[in-house]
Amino acid sequence: MAVKVGIISLGCAKNQVDAEMLLYKIKEAGFELSDDPGICDIAIVNTCGFIESAKQESIDEILELAQLKREGQIKKIVVTGCLAERYNNEIMKEISDIDAVAGIGANSDIVSVLNKVLDEENINIFPDKLLMPLEGKRIQSTPPYTAYLKISEGCDNRCSYCAIPLIRGGHRSRKMENIIAEAKSLAEKGVKELNIIAQDTTRYGLDLYGEYKLASLVKELCKIQDIKWIRLLYCYPDKITDELIETIKNEDKVCKYIDIPLQHCNGDVLKRMNRSGNKESLLALMNKLRREIPEIVIRTTFIAGFPGESEDDFTELCEFIKEVKFQRMGCFPYSVEEGTPAAEFPNQLDEDTKKRRAEIITDEQSYIMDEYLESLIGKKMTVLCEGYDRYAECYYGRTYCDAPDVDTVTFFTTDGDKPKVGEFYEIEITDFIDCSLVGTIV
Repeated sequence: MAVKVGIISLGCAKNQVDAEMLLYKIKEAGFELSDDPGICDIAIVNTCGFIESAKQESIDEILELAQLKREGQIKKIVVTGCLAERYNNEIMKEISDIDAVAGIGANSDIVSVLNKVLDEENINIFPDKLLMPLEGKRIQSTPPYTAYLKISEGCDNRCSYCAIPLIRGGHRSRKMENIIAEAKSLAEKGVKELNIIAQDTTRYGLDLYGEYKLASLVKELCKIQDIKWIRLLYCYPDKITDELIETIKNEDKVCKYIDIPLQHCNGDVLKRMNRSGNKESLLALMNKLRREIPEIVIRTTFIAGFPGESEDDFTELCEFIKEVKFQRMGCFPYSVEEGTPAAEFPNQLDEDTKKRRAEIITDEQSYIMDEYLESLIGKKMTVLCEGYDRYAECYYGRTYCDAPDVDTVTFFTTDGDKPKVGEFYEIEITDFIDCSLVGTIV
């Protein structure tokens, strides 16, 4: 009887793509895949190690599996992903129920790791992180109509608060022809929405081609007939070129949506973050995007309570958010990450202050969101149908304004034929509830 293997993948979409590549290797080796890691022979936790809350989620998941192992419901536990890469040998010392810890450089050797734990070996394996494969077949874990397309790995930005370069290494772009081939393969399998991801999508191509090539890549992806939506995530503000703006503006398949993690607007805070820009330059970029693409939806994230952030700095950030009125926004309290320069900075703020500032920004954003959603009432929008909500007794999906997993959904009804999941429908917006639009198929 085949050995059952299940994967729990935590954290970002980039980690999810890594898990999909692991799944393919595992299945090809003859293992049986299970959707329920809690009743498997081998449970893999593909961990996140980005900030404290993500690390804690990974640890909690491992501890739950450890309890199931002691109860005899699973036999082996394997830890992969960012937490494994970051803390390697420490993890098994802290949680003795773990059978293997494999760094990201061992992803291509996952089958060997599984076979060794089945032979009762305890494995700690941490090859060079640059051995992590950029290419490989995947078993898609997203719904069949949407997929993430990872175009590069690692990061060269070296933001002072961020552990990603420590975990993932420097920026490495995939060859354009390989990305396009993968996108065509996804389209042939029924994918209609491509969500472009990387630690920094806007840096794409610099290492391979000597220049930013995201716009060129997107134009090529737009030529794939069955792809209907292309969405850009993880764009850095200082690398958003005029060519990229023109591409978003002029290519019909590109969603008028861009994710730009800004983190702050105060020039001094950004400098300490090892990021460029200030309030004036960021306002100029936001205004340019909206001037060139009036319907564009801008998503961003901010960090509240970075070391040395004064009350004046925080007030400036609040005023900036009120002025720009981002349609989509998240704010997180600063997380001290060991090994990063910012962890050693003076003037660290206390946890209560960081949390309070993040809550103030989040509360302000809720008013901005209400104002924005109200402005959409009476308009017609295209929705990608994702299912039926039996509690709300209506269908739901996403407009171009909403990325999967991170944004909200739109609820809608119909007086005609039953909508099909994965198909696009035009709806008229009639209301909104919380952060979700409500409408009816036209």
